[in-house]
Amino acid sequence: MSSSPLAAPLDVELKPDRPPILHVDSPGDAASWAAQYREAVRARVTEHGALLVRGLGLRDTDQVGAVFAALTGGLMTEREAFAPREAYGPGLYSSSAWPANQPMCMHHELSYTVEVPGLMLFACLTAPAEGGATAVADAEEMLQALPTTLSERFEHEGWLLTRSYNDEIGASLAESFGTDDPAAVERYCRAHAIDFAWQPDGSLRTRQRRSAVVRHPVTGRRCWFNQIAFLNEWTLAPEVREYLVDVYGDEGLPFNTRFGDDTPIDEDVVQLLNSTYEEHTRREPWQAGDLMLVDNIRTAHSREPYGGERQVLVGMAEPCRLTDCVPTPEASRR
Repeated sequence: MSSSPLAAPLDVELKPDRPPILHVDSPGDAASWAAQYREAVRARVTEHGALLVRGLGLRDTDQVGAVFAALTGGLMTEREAFAPREAYGPGLYSSSAWPANQPMCMHHELSYTVEVPGLMLFACLTAPAEGGATAVADAEEMLQALPTTLSERFEHEGWLLTRSYNDEIGASLAESFGTDDPAAVERYCRAHAIDFAWQPDGSLRTRQRRSAVVRHPVTGRRCWFNQIAFLNEWTLAPEVREYLVDVYGDEGLPFNTRFGDDTPIDEDVVQLLNSTYEEHTRREPWQAGDLMLVDNIRTAHSREPYGGERQVLVGMAEPCRLTDCVPTPEASRR
């Protein structure tokens, strides 16, 4: 057990292979507890990058919404989603729709947007029978562990996300942009540094170049911050990738990532990124009623494959416009 004046009187359990865990006695009114201990809890997240709170007994969407509101200055509306979610209220969502037997590899939520959530909140109402952990990995440690030549290339060039919107795979136009009106979508793209092109069949393809390494807005430390591996074709299961390429072609995949200079990213690079993440992963199986807060800049998160029913609610907060969101030679030298 470890304690700190940053968050006294809350004691956090620290183990190398697990996220920091705060055990609390069931407070009865979880929202009141969250309001009372907001500063202490948030200090722990700043200190450790993530915090799992166990013992609140969260059991329904209204209660989770009240706890999220008590811990933040308000929740964000998601834009540019890569997969559909169910909305339970303003800024309160289900987990992204994703096959239960496929992992959602380590990533930083919405790291391809101009305004990113600085804080992620997760609440488990139903824990899966097996697997399904929301694991975490430190972005500073990840950057230090990568080969220098690779990290420096990404830091200098950034990374490129390509997307092809359709009504079958991933989020639709309306789910991603909040509208399917072409003029409104175009305005959004222009305002958020997204190149776009309408295809002959009426579908939309987009390209956006973003930084792979950013400085944390509070600590100033350099963090590996992106979704390069997660949204790359080589992270997909081989049979899924083959199917998507066969149906949509190499240029029409629902999403893919490239080096910032538009060079394809080889499979071995993606495998290296994912294996390095795994070496720095901390995981703890969900229990019903758990709450987790994640510093989205400093800490990557994943969703592991699972069996049985799983219900985890998600909130995004503390919107942050990173000064080095779009890479430039000057930004890479900072």
